[in-house]
Amino acid sequence: MQLSVDSFLAMGAGAAFALACAAAAFLFWRNRTLRADARRLEQRAEDLADLNWELKDIEERAHSFLEAQGDVIVRRDGEGVITYANDAFCKLAGRRRDALLGTDFALPVIEQGDSALSPDGTRGHDQKIAATDGPRWIAWREVSVTLNAEGGKEVQAVGRDVTDRTQAERALGEARDQAETANRAKSRFLAMVSHEIRTPLNGILGMTELLLDTALTPEQTTYAKAVKTSGDTLLSLIEEILDFSKIEAGRLDLDARPFPLVTLIEEAVELLAPRAQAKSLEIAAYVDERLPEKVVGDATRLRQVLLNLAGNAIKFTEQGGVAIIAEPGIWPDEVTIRVRDTGIGIAADAQERIFLEFEQGDGGPARKFGGTGLGLAISQRIIERMGGRITVESAPGSGSAFSFTIPLAQADESGGAFAAPNLTGRAVMIVAPGAIEASLVARRLGGWGAKTCIVPDGKIAAAVLPEREWDALLIDHALGAAAIEAVLAAARHEVEQRIVLIAPNARHELPALKQAGVTGYLVKPVRAASLAARLATGIGAADAKAAEIDVEDEMPSPARVSAAGGLSILVAEDNDINALLARVLLTKLGHRPVIASTGAAAVESWLSARTAGVPYDLVLMDVHMPDVDGLEAARRIRAAEAERGGTRTRIVALTANASAEDRDTCLAAGMDSFLVKPLDRERLAEALSGKAAAKAA
Repeated sequence: MQLSVDSFLAMGAGAAFALACAAAAFLFWRNRTLRADARRLEQRAEDLADLNWELKDIEERAHSFLEAQGDVIVRRDGEGVITYANDAFCKLAGRRRDALLGTDFALPVIEQGDSALSPDGTRGHDQKIAATDGPRWIAWREVSVTLNAEGGKEVQAVGRDVTDRTQAERALGEARDQAETANRAKSRFLAMVSHEIRTPLNGILGMTELLLDTALTPEQTTYAKAVKTSGDTLLSLIEEILDFSKIEAGRLDLDARPFPLVTLIEEAVELLAPRAQAKSLEIAAYVDERLPEKVVGDATRLRQVLLNLAGNAIKFTEQGGVAIIAEPGIWPDEVTIRVRDTGIGIAADAQERIFLEFEQGDGGPARKFGGTGLGLAISQRIIERMGGRITVESAPGSGSAFSFTIPLAQADESGGAFAAPNLTGRAVMIVAPGAIEASLVARRLGGWGAKTCIVPDGKIAAAVLPEREWDALLIDHALGAAAIEAVLAAARHEVEQRIVLIAPNARHELPALKQAGVTGYLVKPVRAASLAARLATGIGAADAKAAEIDVEDEMPSPARVSAAGGLSILVAEDNDINALLARVLLTKLGHRPVIASTGAAAVESWLSARTAGVPYDLVLMDVHMPDVDGLEAARRIRAAEAERGGTRTRIVALTANASAEDRDTCLAAGMDSFLVKPLDRERLAEALSGKAAAKAA
């Protein structure tokens, strides 16, 4: 029994020891685990401390960055209460931050600008606010900011001080407005000066032209021609200055309309021909047949450039002549026009300078040629405005070639062009001492299939004539009477078409030339359509009679047509000299003028004539008149016509103002056409010829 107790005690002691060991082992393991957890917590605490430090550093740097930008930042909750304001906002408000937080303080607004909402939801607007240091312009950008996952939001506004920029913009705007006002004032001034200068100039030029029609001694004729030349020069200078002023004011508007290119170029050449022929120079044009019949562009401005370049070419050329050649450009719908002369040429160092304002190739005090130096500058501006470019190739003593290329699209409408004849196999001899027009005529004939030969004098022509059969002979009148007669004598029985190329002022010699054997004539500069008409006729004996041209077979001149019609014309003109000029010009053209000195008198005279059953055929209405001006007078006439019915009277505006705006104003007032002073007989006769011809018919 005793053994059993001892054994039990021994077993209990062992169990207790084992339990104690187990407890000790657990406590040891637990202690190690707690120490490991403590070390991890300490490391985590250190990491969080580092992260907190980094966040604070980032926050400080962001705060410093925002403050350094100088932008005004304020944040408000949904009730408009300030939850944050930076130093810039506090400074702008003139209050401490703690005095702003929790309040609905708003900066006092002096002026509110328009608001704009961007696609990302940002709202922008400008405000002029009353700051502590005076009014300031702030450009605000407001955006909604989400605070937490629950969806709380605030509105953060960032403002930038744009006072300097706004003031600069307003100063620029005011300067622009002042410049526009100055430009308008300058335009009004130029229009007034143009009118005031043109009005007496109209009298000077018109009366001088009438004086030249009277019986004068040779000395008086010389003096009168000098007066007219000086007046024409003054008018040209006025036109250049006005055009340049329009360009400088940005008022160079283009009017793109369909027009026949060949007609425009040939008319420009014909307009300059008298000036060239007075210097014994040739002038001719060639338009490549690959170009369209009609193109779209500003015909008026293109004519101005052509007249300027060709006029300069004549001015600086003493021998030879001027050629105008139009060909297709390298790109579709491009036209290249070249004006080539045989003049004095331009030095290399002057070729860039001549396109500047008031510059000339010879600008020294001993210069030979006058002028304002604006023509080429204006031409370059016009060409560039048309989307083109202009260049010059020249050398002293070798002439000059001005070329410009502009886009001129083909017009939809066509027709009116002559039919090019088929001259294949025909032989044409051209006898001409000058090479310019002869070479262009030969180029034209070659395009039509003819074989041409250019001969410089009569002796060579007489020697070459027997070498082959010639279908036509073109003889330049500049060859001289004796040489022409010798060539005609040699060709009378050899060539059935014998055509002389003659200047308009030499038409009085046609009867003698016809007697010498000429079968027809062409007026220089030769038009392509006229050349085609003369050579298209067959050359057989039966056709030779049909090809014969009588000396008087021209179209009747405007003066002759007007004389046949005898229009009754009312002239409204307040200037006594211009009224006298209009009366004499119209009387010489065969019309019956009646003068009215005011717009009211013109309307009364028109009404009286209509009531009496003898209405005026036409009214020449001066735009600027006292009391009732020409525009109001035209409106009253149109109103009376609308009320009473009857035939519409044609009204032609007479004005010294030549701008497009003036033209549009006259047409809007009911006028039918527009004549710019100073008047000359040719332009006046041309303006009246259509009406006179209609009445005669």
